[in-house]
Amino acid sequence: MDSGQRYRLREPSSGREVVIEAKPDVVYRDQQNGEILEVVGELLPLAPSTSRLPWAVENLRFCNCCGAMAQRDLNECPTCGRRMAPPA
Repeated sequence: MDSGQRYRLREPSSGREVVIEAKPDVVYRDQQNGEILEVVGELLPLAPSTSRLPWAVENLRFCNCCGAMAQRDLNECPTCGRRMAPPA
């Protein structure tokens, strides 16, 4: 299980984005032109989590017990703790 929180960082001039495990108080720069990247947002699920998949429609499924949404790579529902049926 990973404990680092992943963030979306954007280069202001071109709008290119990168997803990395960022640390507080560290300035991240673009490798090509050295421009400072700005934090756009945190990726869900928040750390610590057993899943590495970001919360997006194509990565989610519904728990067959409680109906809560969970990432496709999890076997147990994070809401009710029960084992979920295999993804379709």
